[in-house]
Amino acid sequence: MAVTVRFAPSPTGRLHVGNVRTALLNWLFARQAGGAFLLRLDDTDVQRSSEEFAAGIRRDLEWLGLAWTREERQSARTARYAEAAELLKERGRLYACYETEDELDRKRKRQLARGLPPIYDRTGLKLSAAERAALEAEGRKPHWRFRLANAEDDLVPLPTIVSWNDLIRGDQTVDVGSLSDPVVIRADGTFLYTFTSVVDDADFGITHVIRGEDHVTNTGVQVQLFEALDKEPPAFGHHSLLIGADGQALSKRLGALSIKSLREAGIEPLALASYTALIGTSDAIEPQHSLDDLARHFAFEKISTGPARFDPEELKALNARLLHTTPYEQVSSRLQQLGIGGGAEFWTAARGNLAVLGDAADWWRIVSGEVQPVIEDRELTEKAAALLPAEPWGEATWDAWVAALKSASGRKGRALFHPLRLALTGCEDGPELKLLLPLIGRAKAQARLLGRSA
Repeated sequence: MAVTVRFAPSPTGRLHVGNVRTALLNWLFARQAGGAFLLRLDDTDVQRSSEEFAAGIRRDLEWLGLAWTREERQSARTARYAEAAELLKERGRLYACYETEDELDRKRKRQLARGLPPIYDRTGLKLSAAERAALEAEGRKPHWRFRLANAEDDLVPLPTIVSWNDLIRGDQTVDVGSLSDPVVIRADGTFLYTFTSVVDDADFGITHVIRGEDHVTNTGVQVQLFEALDKEPPAFGHHSLLIGADGQALSKRLGALSIKSLREAGIEPLALASYTALIGTSDAIEPQHSLDDLARHFAFEKISTGPARFDPEELKALNARLLHTTPYEQVSSRLQQLGIGGGAEFWTAARGNLAVLGDAADWWRIVSGEVQPVIEDRELTEKAAALLPAEPWGEATWDAWVAALKSASGRKGRALFHPLRLALTGCEDGPELKLLLPLIGRAKAQARLLGRSA
């Protein structure tokens, strides 16, 4: 069977780094296996879901290069969920309950006070038809729970183990005897994730579900839902969640870690992909120049079950390392959009000093625009101006010029190179002057060496 995975964000906010890690692991596995990557928008929360957020999710995935082979929206599948719900009602696996939230909360508190686990007591299953009719006559509308297969005829939950071999965590077990029957349909008729996700995964032929470890308990319930619908459960893999550099859990509400904010800060998509895919694995965190390179490295056994540490400073450093080795062909169109010329020669000169691509504009201004030179050693820079060779200039120009200047001035090392850098660029440090000099050109170089803005 061909591998088919899905990424299922809710369009109730912007994607953040935790979402992207899940999306990447799914995409890389599908890519490696030659399978399909499905985007499913879990938009049954009508109040919080928006088209703006849905468009933002698509934009973020496209920016990262995570193309999907199919898109589905849960809001378009309510009829299908109703059909599946009717089947489970007929089989006695969904039952109506009428308690309010306040009533349920009081029940839980009484159970805790008596030293009992705060799980639902299945009152809804014990109601007679007349009692249900009386409650509905009061104006109460039922919510519906899925009856877990964890009890005999007396309905008292017994220890009931659901087990699976997790792709990442190995053998896993969940005791569904310690869980409440989950609500799968709200009183307003809307369906909840635990149920809709199973129906979707079965209908769309999802072969592998790769998601965060916070869904492990859900898996125990969902395996029983698959079985109740006569469907084969997919393989499951649960990766650890991200923590910050300080060891604390990352909150998805941290705007600085949204994909939109990282993109606006100048982070390269491949730097973010490399970082989020490789942290928490046994692989070294190295910049990759294509998603296919990342996919070739992918293996479930490399993913640690311990927390993956996300450090924005490490990401920034990786971003710089990626740019330092990025070939001109991969950035030429973006440089042109920024109004940066100089071709491959300029890119080769400047890239080793970039933290983000936008920094190249500053070096292009120094090369082609006007610079206020800093004259530290006027005697030296005037000699340097007089010794400038005739154009055309190339890579050999710098060495020949510096050799002549050393001989004429008697200076060497920092005493020679620092005044030249300050005069030619106005900066304390930067790209190799050997590479910058031909780009600056003789006229500008001479003027700057003489202390004139050029």
